[in-house]
Amino acid sequence: MSLLSPEALAARARPIRIAAFDVDGIMTDGSLTFDSTGRELKTFHVRDGLGLKLLQNAGIILAIVTGRSSSIVDVRARELGIRHVIQGSADKLVSCQTLLEQLGLDWTQCAYMGDDLPDLPVLEKCGLALTVPEAPVLIRNQAHWISPVGGGKGAVRCAAEMMLDAQGKWQS
Repeated sequence: MSLLSPEALAARARPIRIAAFDVDGIMTDGSLTFDSTGRELKTFHVRDGLGLKLLQNAGIILAIVTGRSSSIVDVRARELGIRHVIQGSADKLVSCQTLLEQLGLDWTQCAYMGDDLPDLPVLEKCGLALTVPEAPVLIRNQAHWISPVGGGKGAVRCAAEMMLDAQGKWQS
């Protein structure tokens, strides 16, 4: 798949009612950092947090879907008011499908931002497939949109602005 024209991208973004995000490589730069006790540390970008709050304020449901499990992700989700957090997902497609069914939504209403092979089935199925520039070629080729900045560097904020602009909600 090639990247969409601005008009086609906006057409895919307009029906979005839920935006789901991977964590490592999307909400963070993908680095795994551990302290001397083996506790995992993650760094999140403040602009991504504001972008997520802007999506929520515009009525878009937020979800986190990640293959790893980390208490830090729970802390960040609570801080941002993200209610739908799926950690340790061995099959992100099944996880997202279950969530969509619970919410009464379909795939055309789902944006998903992921950066690696476990995300590929969801990127292939969702209405709006988003990724970051450092994602592998296979993932970038599946995306409808690639952030101008990397994971953990404001990519989620850029995605939020793009979706809100397409829905005519950015200025408000």
